[in-house]
Amino acid sequence: MVDAWLYIGLFLLVGIVIPGMAIMISWLVAPRKPNPVKQSPYECGVETVGESRVQFKAQYYIFTLVFLVFDVETVFLFPWAVALGKLPLFVALEGIVFILILVAGLVYAWRKGMLEWV
Repeated sequence: MVDAWLYIGLFLLVGIVIPGMAIMISWLVAPRKPNPVKQSPYECGVETVGESRVQFKAQYYIFTLVFLVFDVETVFLFPWAVALGKLPLFVALEGIVFILILVAGLVYAWRKGMLEWV
């Protein structure tokens, strides 16, 4: 029992010391020659004019979230589709119910106008 805790303690110690040493070494050997050019903001080779923050429409985020939901659900359907021939009938019916729920969500998003790219 004590040996298990010794290994866990050793693992934690190594897990803290090695990254800490790497950070300290990089901090010690890093060159430090600040100047105004290095301290200025740089965006794609173009000097910023005015406010550099741009507020995006929330609809872009909603569009992305709807895409991610359907993308992740498609990943969940893949193993089910591969093993469909070996599964009992109720699993196939559950899969159909799952797909119908996804279709209902898609219809809802479509009717709410969430899929319109403005």
